[in-house]
Amino acid sequence: MNKTVLRLIINRIGLGILTLWIVSLVVFFITNLLPGDAAQELLGQASTVQTLDALRAKLGLDLPLYVRYFHWLGGMLVGDAGTSMVNGIPISQLIWSRLPNTLLLAAFVTLVSVPVAMFIGIVSAMYRGSWFDRYINILAVCAVSVPEFLIATIAVLIFAVKLGWLSALSHIENAHTFGEMLKVFAMPVLTLCSVLVAQMARMTRAAVIDQLSSSYVEMALLKGASPIRMVLRHALPNAIGPIANAIALSLSYLLGGVIIVESIFNYPGIATLMLNAVSSRDMPLIQACAMLFCFGYLVMVLMADISEIVSNPRLRK
Repeated sequence: MNKTVLRLIINRIGLGILTLWIVSLVVFFITNLLPGDAAQELLGQASTVQTLDALRAKLGLDLPLYVRYFHWLGGMLVGDAGTSMVNGIPISQLIWSRLPNTLLLAAFVTLVSVPVAMFIGIVSAMYRGSWFDRYINILAVCAVSVPEFLIATIAVLIFAVKLGWLSALSHIENAHTFGEMLKVFAMPVLTLCSVLVAQMARMTRAAVIDQLSSSYVEMALLKGASPIRMVLRHALPNAIGPIANAIALSLSYLLGGVIIVESIFNYPGIATLMLNAVSSRDMPLIQACAMLFCFGYLVMVLMADISEIVSNPRLRK
């Protein structure tokens, strides 16, 4: 790693930190524009003005907005997101009780989608223009065009209602064996992978085809190298950077799909926790969950940028 690569990586990290700070401003002030507040939600419509003012003072809702922002930002920097306004439980405790479930779902989706997408993309690039390549492109475009909630609804109607193979709700606390875990994660993973595989396969195909058009691959072909050797030995190592970039960007899209999938299948993750917080106007919990999703998205995009910088031989040499 030379000075140029190191400088570019530091610039990307600094830009990511600046972006995260701007996102914190947007998240905090946008959530405070929501109608109602936690005090009104807790006391109900029959509350008096005096009781509302007293509860708002107790919860700190009577402070100026910028003062509350700096208090909240300082707590987030030290890992203290505050206390839930609805049930009085520390937000970090609520998040850590749900975060492993969301990470487990993301891990299952990654383990399934990445190998399948790479295999489909590489084979499609090797036989570009064939019937297989055309059908894969058509299916990929269709999969990307269909929203996750429609795929999840169709999966529930087929596998849960019509066939009765799987449950319509994903209760992970009831999964004690590997077979039960497969039944719990089958439909959420299928829903998320349908879009991710299509995106990553198309990007992988484009990256491999770009390398197959290079002069060194043509020289390997003239020397009698087989198509598999050309792809695996010559084209694929030089396409690792764009492929890693495509995988990181596609997995960042996973964070948005998780919100839809968890709400449809009632999966006990961070997304359902955030949706429940929105319904109860629990602003600190909403802000903490939103910042967690934004942080994960920025990390994936940052990893994509760094992988592209590191894998570029013109920057390394």
